[in-house]
Amino acid sequence: MHILIIGAGGVGSAAARIAKRRNFFGSCLIADYDPARPEALVAELDDKRFSATQVDASNAAAVEALVRKHSITHVLNAVDPRFVMPIFTGVTNAGATYLDMAMSLSTPHPDTPHETPGVKLGDMQFEQHEELAARGVLALCGIGVEPGLSDVFARYAADELFSEIDELGVRDGANLTVEGYDFAPSFSIWTTIEECLNPPVKYEADRGWFTTAPFSEPEVFDFPEGIGPVECVNVEHEEVLLMPRWIDAKKVNFKYGLGEEFISVLKTLHMLGLDSTEPVNVKGQLVSPRDVVAAVLPDPAQLGDKMRGKTCAGVLVTGKDKAGAPKRVYIYHVADNKETMARDNSQAVVWQTALNPVIALELLATGVWSGAGVLGPEAFDAKPFLELLDAQAPVGYGSPWHIQERTHELDS
Repeated sequence: MHILIIGAGGVGSAAARIAKRRNFFGSCLIADYDPARPEALVAELDDKRFSATQVDASNAAAVEALVRKHSITHVLNAVDPRFVMPIFTGVTNAGATYLDMAMSLSTPHPDTPHETPGVKLGDMQFEQHEELAARGVLALCGIGVEPGLSDVFARYAADELFSEIDELGVRDGANLTVEGYDFAPSFSIWTTIEECLNPPVKYEADRGWFTTAPFSEPEVFDFPEGIGPVECVNVEHEEVLLMPRWIDAKKVNFKYGLGEEFISVLKTLHMLGLDSTEPVNVKGQLVSPRDVVAAVLPDPAQLGDKMRGKTCAGVLVTGKDKAGAPKRVYIYHVADNKETMARDNSQAVVWQTALNPVIALELLATGVWSGAGVLGPEAFDAKPFLELLDAQAPVGYGSPWHIQERTHELDS
């Protein structure tokens, strides 16, 4: 296996650091628009399997040429989702296996954005499913943590724990703080603005996909391992577009624990037009307001030594167990910033995201996972993934996942 990681930011760097401890690949080329970033990362890794280069991720032809030049077999897209389609196109045109952690962008419905989906997340990729399947090319999409690990959990629940699923409710929350900053997002602000200010999508079996207003239906969810109660709201996310394609569930939704202050900042950015990606003329220079916001905020990848706390990703599954009795469980994974910094010099949010595509690459390398076309994590057997995630090194990745019984909530 010859890997190309496009993007040497927080997630791409964490993926390389995690992969360094594994022996399933022969080489890993790390590419970025700024050549200094992958060069610095490769110097840090000090492993002959890793090398660095430059690429313009917005140029599909350049991506394709890079894949062909280096005989790349698998490409991990670790940049903002605005670059999904040129990378996806370049990689699949070259016949390599494509992986990403966020799918092609959505476009709200022009008339009823808070009721009807327009172009949905991933639609542009799924349009190419039949063509890629016919060519035997695999695009494994949404294999970060959310989407990604949460989808693997949903597949495991459907196969191993439940006979009938009423609801798959993805719940993400944290108690992370960043010392010295009044406002410092722990993940790409570009991506955060995109997913939080777009109309959230939901799914119901008798209705299909539909949308609602941003930050709607707040609920307090009690996260495990000391994180505690966090208010979560509806947010646009790929799990809702992926899970119903392979898992029989009556409802699917995603709620994110943003917090009142974060929501207030996002609403203000929207009110001022600073969430826009359309360039505006500033003293003769065309700039995107959202790019300006991203530029003035601290780089999330550089905040690890100032961060404290944990982040939790998981799915709340409600339905009937294999015997037909009511059942509710929260299947989850927690990343502690202190641990991830000590292990891989990567803050918890980007580390937890990067861990899962590396595991997927190993399963593809060993032939445990295989397929063709545009597929989500739900399309694959969850057990070998979760076994690798949980098992201690050198067998696995030594990062336990858990099942928390919440059947008592059904009576409350």
